[in-house]
Amino acid sequence: MSHLTDLPVWAAIPVCILLLTGSAVTLIGSMGLIRLKTFYGRLHAPTLGASAGTILICLASMIAFAVLQNRWIFHEVLIIIFVILTTPVTLMLLGQSALYRDRIEGSTDVPRKTTGQEPDMSGMDI
Repeated sequence: MSHLTDLPVWAAIPVCILLLTGSAVTLIGSMGLIRLKTFYGRLHAPTLGASAGTILICLASMIAFAVLQNRWIFHEVLIIIFVILTTPVTLMLLGQSALYRDRIEGSTDVPRKTTGQEPDMSGMDI
C-alpha cells in the first residue's frame, strides 16, 4: 500500500497547487455568501465557488491516486460530472423560486415578467 509521502515531487507540486487553489476558490465562494447583500447575489458566489473548488480538488485527487496506486480515476470523474450537472440546475431552481416569490409579494427589486409580446424594435437599425 502506498502512502502520500511516496508521492514524487513532480506529482506533489501540481497536487498541492490544485488543492490550495481549489480550497481558496471554495473559501472565496463561501465568503461571498456572507458578504453579498441580495439573495440573487448570494446564489452565484457559493455555487461557482463550490463547483470550481470541487473540480480542482478532484483533479488533485486524480493526479495523486493515478501516480500512487496506478488506478483508474473513475470516482473523481463521476464527482466532477455530477457537480457540473447538478449545480447549475440547483441554481436555476432556487433563482426561479425566489423570483416567483418576489413577484407574488410585489417586490420592486425584480424585473417584471414579460407578457409574451415582441419587443418594440422600430427605433433600431438592423
